[in-house]
Amino acid sequence: MRGSSIGADTFADRLWRARTGELLVSSVALTLAVCLTCLVLGVATAWVLSTVRLPGQAWWWVVSALPLAAPSYVTAFGWLSTIPGWKGFLPAWFVLSVVCVPYVTLTVGAALRRADADLIDVARSLGRSPWAAWRAGMLPQISPAAGAGTLLVALYVLSDFGAVALLRYPVFTFAIQRQYGSFIGRDNAVVLALVLVLLALAVVGLERWIRGRGLRRRIGAGTGRPVERRAAGRATVPCMALLLIAPVAALGVPVVALFRRLAQGTARTLDPTELLSAVGSTVAVAAGGALLALVLAVPIGVLAARHRGPVVTVVEAGGFSGHALPGIVVALSLVYFSLRVVPSLYQGVLVLMFAYAVLFLPKAIGATRTSVAQVSPALTEVAQSLGRRPLAAHRAVTWPLATPGVAAGALLVMLTAMKELPATLLLRPTGMDTLATEIWSRTSAAAYGAAAPYALALLVVAAVPAFLLSRPVTWDGPR
Repeated sequence: MRGSSIGADTFADRLWRARTGELLVSSVALTLAVCLTCLVLGVATAWVLSTVRLPGQAWWWVVSALPLAAPSYVTAFGWLSTIPGWKGFLPAWFVLSVVCVPYVTLTVGAALRRADADLIDVARSLGRSPWAAWRAGMLPQISPAAGAGTLLVALYVLSDFGAVALLRYPVFTFAIQRQYGSFIGRDNAVVLALVLVLLALAVVGLERWIRGRGLRRRIGAGTGRPVERRAAGRATVPCMALLLIAPVAALGVPVVALFRRLAQGTARTLDPTELLSAVGSTVAVAAGGALLALVLAVPIGVLAARHRGPVVTVVEAGGFSGHALPGIVVALSLVYFSLRVVPSLYQGVLVLMFAYAVLFLPKAIGATRTSVAQVSPALTEVAQSLGRRPLAAHRAVTWPLATPGVAAGALLVMLTAMKELPATLLLRPTGMDTLATEIWSRTSAAAYGAAAPYALALLVVAAVPAFLLSRPVTWDGPR
């Protein structure tokens, strides 16, 4: 609504400024670099976790999922404390890459558990080399999941503010946040936000075009042979080192830095009651936002999984676009809406939960779409042929198979909402603080030692849904 009040000439003038082009180039460059890194490292780690027998096998999934618990600004703070003055493109690429790798690892790992290894053997029997056989037999089966995970990475990078702000890398979110802080620059911020939304829509459209109709399901008789685990042998140490790259970089360094800050002491005494209150508020509003996102995501995800066409594309793209908006843009929009339309909701917890649902809806949509798409429509047709009505057939066949993946999407929304900062600062009810806002209030006052307990508490609390996401039961049901 604010964008419609800007004149066409003013809008065009601010759109075609050289600064807008520079921000576009830097945002796209960072997004491409992080996506490529996460795609390669995520597929590699998922393959190792799914096909190699390692000591403590079950715990390696947990370790690989732990970077999801690390807020990007906490990881960036840890590295800045370790390497003072480390700023620019390379630090931003590094921090965002290690934080986002699990998005690809977990989605590809779920696909590998359902993959049919017989297709690789067929390709090998036709004279293909091991790599060519894997590319022909396995890659098509995991590419939809890899694409969904990479899409989440791209939207995360486009929407991130904390890491790029600390590392001083100029992208759209950083510029928008600064412009919104200036009264005379808010029109500029609106223009930049609209460009960012269009960029997010382009990313969603590109992923959908690549995904196309490439989904493959087994239609022959019998069941597919699952991917087998083999002993690592001499490759045990290299495989374990590969799996530790992201967790050590995303969590190990920040935790050491936080404990170092604690050891230095602080003039502000820790209040346990205040800390527990922040933990409770964080969990409650994040869970509420995840539940609301799930309610909104299920219809969109099912529609995208079962149907094609321009209407479906527009609906799906609309659901994904919110994740590319900076939290402050969504927050200010909801402040404007609540004040003008429903004043009774202003500064209420429901508005904050709705903001979480809008910002992180793509995570729930992607999980729902992937889970439903992997259930063959033929199973529902069989249920209908036995006398079940369409809705009853879906409830009896599709949902029991898709529910674990859908639940994983809700956990992913909850995990991300726990770490959200800009929208929480603006929309939280008066007197309510979350762990993220407590960290911000202390670090902004240079009380880094006082912020350390809250940062450590956030890592611990966020590690719980990260642990649940890493368990096989989350994706495949009980084993």
